[in-house]
Amino acid sequence: MSFRKVVRQSKFRHVFGQPVKNDQCYDDIRVSRVTWDSSFCAVNPKFVAVIVEASGGGAFMVLPVLKTGRIDKSYPTVCGHTGPVLDIDWCPHSDHVIASGSEDCTVMVWQIPENGLTQPLTEPVVALEGHSKRVGIITWHPTARNVLLSAGCDNVVIVWNVGTAEELYHLDSMHPDLIYNVSWSHDGSLFCSACKDKSVRIVDPRRGVVVAEKERAHEGARPMRAIFLADGKIFTTGFSRMSERQLALWDPENLEEPMALQELDSSNGALLPFYDPDTNVIYVCGKGDSSIRYFEITEEPPYIHFLNTFTSKEPQRGMGWMPKRGLDVSKCEIARFYKLHERKCEPIIMTVPRKSDLFQDDLYPDTAGPDAAMEAEEWVAGKTAGPVLISLRETYVPSKQRDLKVSKKNVLHESRPAPASSTGSATRLSATRLSATAAPTTVPGISISTAPGGGGRLEEVLQELQALRLQVKEQGERISRLEEQLSRIENGDV
Repeated sequence: MSFRKVVRQSKFRHVFGQPVKNDQCYDDIRVSRVTWDSSFCAVNPKFVAVIVEASGGGAFMVLPVLKTGRIDKSYPTVCGHTGPVLDIDWCPHSDHVIASGSEDCTVMVWQIPENGLTQPLTEPVVALEGHSKRVGIITWHPTARNVLLSAGCDNVVIVWNVGTAEELYHLDSMHPDLIYNVSWSHDGSLFCSACKDKSVRIVDPRRGVVVAEKERAHEGARPMRAIFLADGKIFTTGFSRMSERQLALWDPENLEEPMALQELDSSNGALLPFYDPDTNVIYVCGKGDSSIRYFEITEEPPYIHFLNTFTSKEPQRGMGWMPKRGLDVSKCEIARFYKLHERKCEPIIMTVPRKSDLFQDDLYPDTAGPDAAMEAEEWVAGKTAGPVLISLRETYVPSKQRDLKVSKKNVLHESRPAPASSTGSATRLSATRLSATAAPTTVPGISISTAPGGGGRLEEVLQELQALRLQVKEQGERISRLEEQLSRIENGDV
């Protein structure tokens, strides 16, 4: 009996990662050395923000996406915090608004100028004070405008209305220990959290209740992460009792056993998951690792399918993630990471190889756009709405310009041709075939069929062709003279 290995079909099987060239990196950035397991980097289609070393307080750098190369040491930073910055997050509904949490126990929201910073930014648009210990987690609501969640080392989660600088919800009795991370659901009605007590909780902030809880989601004592998927399931990363790194997928309706559980390796860096709801692909980056693993989540067992690994030489100190609307769809780019080294930020592009240069509908379904689905007051009143979707087709630019191929064979029209255009471009002659009852008469460059007794017609056509060639030659000479004049004017000779 012959056994044939069946390979699972997936459009993402051949996704590959490619770091950009050195001149497209952001060099000479002093990435923060603070011991905290956040990503240290936040990206949107306009700006890259990186938490940096700062003396006498906390700071982060905001660079326009196109400002690559070496960054001057005197480049201005956002430096209003009095303690190190621990986490930053761009507002999904405004590419110029960013929030930061710090060891100084405050949350600050900043407005970045259109073209980036020209001087240090020390005054936030709003400062939110409500935590009694350092604030290590910041995350914006995915669909409601001006709603921001913060979590601190005081084990308190606060949901803010940034527009009015007031607390909406103060959740201080749900987490008995340090909160590792918080993730909103796709429509923002719930959030899930991973805690040092090894529990994963699903919380309804508006009702102030824990909807579901899984104790000992991962047996290990090291930090874990939990994120919501688009279909409501929960994906977690953590450690086993033997300190092996694990991935797990959970159904909130039944948290007794995981739907899937996979062990990766025995490294000790916390695993940071990045989820793309459009493709259902999860990218897992370990702090201190030099690789990015990616997995596809499907409806059929084993649910978590390993795709591939991107490997590089240098370990990563943090990682940024570009929203889908900031990607180059004409190159089939499905993800872009911003890997933090000790002194630089290096973009890494994930691409699906495709031969066609047409827009790939299957890779780019409608994705979350920059418009909010509702206001903060509507969300507080109980409204729930998914993100407002946009099509990426409008951002598509063909990668190969299709040149028009013109045959040098002239095809003549029965009627008298129009005179040459004043632009001097080659004259195009459209034609219908002359009725052919006799053998064709061959003339260099053209093929004409003449009927019996059609010699006079041939002579007439040749005269017209000669006149047209003369006109084209004259127009070409005129263009040459004008180009010479233009060149002399540009060089200052006239």
